[in-house]
Amino acid sequence: MGRTAVSQSSTAHTREVVLASGDTIVLQWAGATDTGRRRENNQDSYLAEFPLFVVADGMGGHAGGEIASQRTIARLEEVVASGEVTTAAIETALGAAVKDILAHPDTTDEGTGTTLTGVLFALVDDDARWVSLNIGDSRVYLLRDGALTQITTDHSVVQELITAGRLSPEEAEGHPYSNVITRAVGVSEALPPDYRELSVQDGDRFVICSDGLTKELTDYGIQHFLGLNPAPDAAVDAMLAAALENGGRDNVTIVVVDAQRHPTTSSTEALAAE
Repeated sequence: MGRTAVSQSSTAHTREVVLASGDTIVLQWAGATDTGRRRENNQDSYLAEFPLFVVADGMGGHAGGEIASQRTIARLEEVVASGEVTTAAIETALGAAVKDILAHPDTTDEGTGTTLTGVLFALVDDDARWVSLNIGDSRVYLLRDGALTQITTDHSVVQELITAGRLSPEEAEGHPYSNVITRAVGVSEALPPDYRELSVQDGDRFVICSDGLTKELTDYGIQHFLGLNPAPDAAVDAMLAAALENGGRDNVTIVVVDAQRHPTTSSTEALAAE
């Protein structure tokens, strides 16, 4: 389910997972990508196929960025198809993607590469966990208990300035180095992603996106559209439409992943309920 073409409306997909404890987790997700209103081609790609949901935002010339993001997603599709989706397998795939990018005749300059960010649904010690992964400045947000949190940290010059206390988040808006990232999947490096592990809770909603969304929508705007649209496909379509209406200055890619967790009901509890 890797995508690079313009998508006018998204489609929701569902997967049910029964844990060893008897708990049932129902995942629903949808994704879409659009060239935007100012770019000639779409250098974004995404993969939304259980258990891996990722976005890649390419860079490096007219064709280079598109090739970088596509090859990275293609290698990750192979991992999903194998049925063994682990962080080690992801890192092996990224190493293969770097070789693909380096070997391509249109990606010879060292500026060619792609971001990669998203979440993996994993079983750890018989329980379900989220594992976020990130390289670059595409983002993963989590809406949980009514609060929206960015759970990835941008690998960017501006983020480094913010972390060092030399720049406020407000000053970062429109900064001349706002598009300069410090890590990428590309011809010059194959570093492992940053990982973060989280529990899977009932009602979790993830937004995985390229900066084409966050250039046009604030965190408040993202939460607003999530609140208005309980279905993942409707939320994706609403945010994409808003990003385009607000200018669509870059390619826009969005994946929304929702989780419902239903605890097991023992026979004793069932009898008591009767």
